[in-house]
Amino acid sequence: MQLCVLHPSSREPEQVFTDFAGKPDPKGIPPLGYRALAACTGGGFYRKDSAIPEGERRVLLVLTRNLKACRQIMVNLRREGKTVMLAWEKPGAFELETLLRSPSDLAVFREICGRAHGALAVTADLEPVFRGGGVLHVETIPTPLPVDSAEWDFSIRPEERNGIILGTWETDEPSRRHRTALLGLKDVVSQMYEPLTVFNLDGWRGRRWLRQLGYPPGLLRVIERRLPYTEYMRKMASHKLVFQLDASGGLGRVAGDALMCRIPCVGGTGVTERIIFPDLCGHGVSASDLLHLTSRLLDHGHDRESAVDRALDLARQRISFEMIQQSLEQLFHCFG
Repeated sequence: MQLCVLHPSSREPEQVFTDFAGKPDPKGIPPLGYRALAACTGGGFYRKDSAIPEGERRVLLVLTRNLKACRQIMVNLRREGKTVMLAWEKPGAFELETLLRSPSDLAVFREICGRAHGALAVTADLEPVFRGGGVLHVETIPTPLPVDSAEWDFSIRPEERNGIILGTWETDEPSRRHRTALLGLKDVVSQMYEPLTVFNLDGWRGRRWLRQLGYPPGLLRVIERRLPYTEYMRKMASHKLVFQLDASGGLGRVAGDALMCRIPCVGGTGVTERIIFPDLCGHGVSASDLLHLTSRLLDHGHDRESAVDRALDLARQRISFEMIQQSLEQLFHCFG
């Protein structure tokens, strides 16, 4: 089975994953998130329904803010005899609230749900939303990680790792709790004498805010630009762990990146965090407890290695390309 993922508002290039996960490309887009659902089946990622090959029948339509456009796309796909499953562009618990802002939005959403064969909930929070919209067949299937591919292992030797990297950078998104994490980490960094790496994408305003934190000299490392994916992963892999207080409950991309770097991810409430780092994630845990975990992991390399080994086992059992490909085949098999 080859799945066609149709994301109408995406700015990312279209791609056919003939070699599944393939190899990391410094200039390419990694097969993560919704792209990974296409990649694990050897399918394709598209922005227009007209680009989907005529012979491909199985489509995952990623709903965007422009629900009226998605409704027309659904009509087109059903007219062409496609089997169509639904997904949400931004599946976070808070982000979902911004997509259904009016009664008319809800009416269009329900109409789309009524035309769909089923829905794929990449987070458990989405399952009741799709059922409430009128979808009769809903499956909760997380997005996969290429954990069994040696090409996607970005790890370096443990003795070359140093400090903490903060996994968030959106200062204007309250659910990311970026500034709270920066303030909370100050004591850990000072006491453990482990540097913290943080991204500042807000220019002089961000620099001014970071200066006011009062971190000890040399213990706050600031990166002032977005890094290409492979460069970002090499940077992450040079740290002992990732820390975040993200409470958005989304896909959990940060935890997936951490695992491919073979370092622990502390905090976060995304689905990937809950699956592969259940003892380190932020679900139902206070910020103080997460900071205590961080101090312990910084001080005990064996605990870090044990956390990564367990996360790898869980990922292979539940969110590897092979396991999710099987789940997708079972889902679409229900409709022929």
